[in-house]
Amino acid sequence: MPNLRTLDDLPPIGDRTALVRVDFNVPLSDERVADDTRIRAALPTIRELVDRGARIVLLSHCGRPKSDADLAFSLEPVARHLAGILDAPVRFARTPAEAETMVRDQSAGGVMMLENLRFWPGEKANDPEFASRLAGLGNFYVNDAFGTAHRAHASVVGAALHFPDRAAGRLLEAEIKALGRLLDRPAAPFVGIVGGAKIEGKIETLENLLPRLDALAVGGGMANTFLAAQGFDLAQSLVEHDRLELASELIERAESAGTDLLLPADLVVTDDLDNPRNVATVVPGQVPARTKAVDIGPAARSAIAELVASAGTVFWNGPLGVFEKPPFDAGTVAVAEAMGACPGWTVIGGGETVAAAHRAGVIDRLGHVSTGGGASLELLAGKVLPGVAVLERSA
Repeated sequence: MPNLRTLDDLPPIGDRTALVRVDFNVPLSDERVADDTRIRAALPTIRELVDRGARIVLLSHCGRPKSDADLAFSLEPVARHLAGILDAPVRFARTPAEAETMVRDQSAGGVMMLENLRFWPGEKANDPEFASRLAGLGNFYVNDAFGTAHRAHASVVGAALHFPDRAAGRLLEAEIKALGRLLDRPAAPFVGIVGGAKIEGKIETLENLLPRLDALAVGGGMANTFLAAQGFDLAQSLVEHDRLELASELIERAESAGTDLLLPADLVVTDDLDNPRNVATVVPGQVPARTKAVDIGPAARSAIAELVASAGTVFWNGPLGVFEKPPFDAGTVAVAEAMGACPGWTVIGGGETVAAAHRAGVIDRLGHVSTGGGASLELLAGKVLPGVAVLERSA
């Protein structure tokens, strides 16, 4: 795993300015923050830097705005929300030019935030000129945005390279340590649970984890593709027909690795997600025509819960049904409850997986809740994350 430079490695801060990349990509509703989980996750780093006398410039993206006129994605409501949490002013700069003016008269311990980075095309393009302009706002660099560490963007890589003093914040440091435990001699039995709609995006993670796993449980739309690869007719269920051969290969790899592969023994099916008239629980070979699988059934839930109950380590990413459409969230919530009761080291990642843990009321009983679904999958796939690599100590 990466050997990161952390806040402990920074020289005395004095009244220097910290350029801090955070992940404040939070849901907004009526110009208010609807969920501040990611904001609160960054508080230890922000507060530590404030206590050490740094001037702070926060950088983040939010959503996928089409242009700088798409104010539905403005970070101004986030700045207001953070000010309320800190009980201190958080100045807001709408442009880099405005930020350059503000930072000149910022006091020690003061916090300011720049507008949504994705309002400028130079961010995603890792444009050297834009990265240089961002770097001009600070004297040293801290990245606490694990959720974007797999993106080679200007604020993640380009700006960081301008600073000899650059480090991982406490959140990023904790993410690397926690996920590293899954790859470095995890306590046995090691159980993986994967869900979500598609195999795409999880292939390399599965390939890297399979030799380490004692058991792998698959649910959600992914499971439909695995079941179809075994010859089951899933009627109108979501199936990646172009991934059937890949699913067959993964089944063979699990067998070769000695990993028990658990596919759903039963499925909840319906004729219509939005207006269900018929809902039934069936075995995979008996999915009625003109219906689709939308959740794992009671037997599948019990089987996964049994695996989790005796696990030494569990990693879970992805919902096991159409989580956003209750009552078809029942399987996902049931597995979240099992995770909360697990005596071993439990790690979850992905927005809907985390939402399920909140819904089940078990979030505080889990070993680690990752703030980066995509980043965690890439790290567990053995990939080098650009935003992490730039923070590694020199050999």
